[in-house]
Amino acid sequence: MQVGTIESLWRFPVKSFQGEQLDQVELDKNGVLGDRAYALVEKESGKVVTAKSVRQFPDLLMCKARFVSPPQPGQEIPPVEITLPNGTQLRSDLSEVDQVLSEYFGKAVTLARMAPEDYTIDQYHPDVEHLNPFGQRDTYVEQKLGWALFNEMGAPSPVSAGSFMDVFPASVMTTSTLSRLQELRPETRFDERRFRMNIIIKTTESGFIENDWLDKSITIQNNVRLMVTMPDPRCVMTTLAQEGLPKDTHVLKTLVDHNRLPIMGEGLYPCAGVYAIILKEGVVRVNDTVEIG
Repeated sequence: MQVGTIESLWRFPVKSFQGEQLDQVELDKNGVLGDRAYALVEKESGKVVTAKSVRQFPDLLMCKARFVSPPQPGQEIPPVEITLPNGTQLRSDLSEVDQVLSEYFGKAVTLARMAPEDYTIDQYHPDVEHLNPFGQRDTYVEQKLGWALFNEMGAPSPVSAGSFMDVFPASVMTTSTLSRLQELRPETRFDERRFRMNIIIKTTESGFIENDWLDKSITIQNNVRLMVTMPDPRCVMTTLAQEGLPKDTHVLKTLVDHNRLPIMGEGLYPCAGVYAIILKEGVVRVNDTVEIG
């Protein structure tokens, strides 16, 4: 069943930095080629730095990164050019990149290409009721992600060791979900950038239609194929300020009130969009047709 067309495509060269909106992307088994290719890692703790640790690294979503040349299949990932909120620009292949980044953030960090084997972050849970089944509010918790998360669970990992992906290789959202959120709370800006998805699908149905896609396939332009694996549970990152968008905790509160779903047998989480794995690789372009089956 055709459900729509590709509205927009995003790649995030550095984890928790601003993304690149593209006309086309290459999808392989690891997701969008070049997505979350780099990340900051704390030198002392070995933890991966994300905007989920907002109080410790408050400016991450204001940082920009773009590849100096497009990533190509089968080739080394190219360097990125980074622009910090204070206007400083530098490339990832410069010898002083770690020193400049450490001075800016006030903590010793390194710009890494591979996630640590014990991929752990500090995640802040804001003071929002029913945010997760454990009742965690206004607190930090250590959270394993990626390969380390599935290893801890004793389950096969859908992402490879060394990947900076949180859980699955790709993320998908529809304009129907964005429109429904906007209807529920018109005074909040539910901009797609808040959700940091790889693929936004333009649809005409109403409501959180991705909720019904679990275990279904997404076929794009009769070529690329994904399998929906689970809803995408949302966190504090959706509420944070970034370029042109103010801080707004009601982004998360609206999801808590209207779209909590079961995740991995643990209980209910506020969700928007879905995670997916790649079944058939290829190029995806804006305006490509999308079918669900």
